[in-house]
Amino acid sequence: MATSLPAQAQTPPAIKVVYHLSDGIPQASRAIANIRNHLAADPTAKIVVVTHGAGIDFLLDGANNTANQSFAGAIGDLSAKGVGFFVCNNTLVSRNIDASKVAMEAKVVPSGVAEVARLQAREGYVYLRP
Repeated sequence: MATSLPAQAQTPPAIKVVYHLSDGIPQASRAIANIRNHLAADPTAKIVVVTHGAGIDFLLDGANNTANQSFAGAIGDLSAKGVGFFVCNNTLVSRNIDASKVAMEAKVVPSGVAEVARLQAREGYVYLRP
């Protein structure tokens, strides 16, 4: 008599999400709250934040949220939890902002919109715009 082996529980792959920010400080404040809630609900989620235009503002030195609190602590905390932050170099160039003004946790990419498209098309990221 053959015995059945128990089905091996397979862990589904982590959900990959790109948060797209281009609208400035109020949108970034919402996004930080959304990302915290997202990670609380799904700590295995792989989250990246891609910024361009006014969306980069919260990742610049000295940036404060809508409650006039520094974004630095939130960025550091989320980065420590694996959240990636990306800043559009085209925006830096067009706004004449030196890359040294970008938060140390963030990486500069050639184009924010191209990065969003690449993550969706080639790496299977789900798109969210807070």
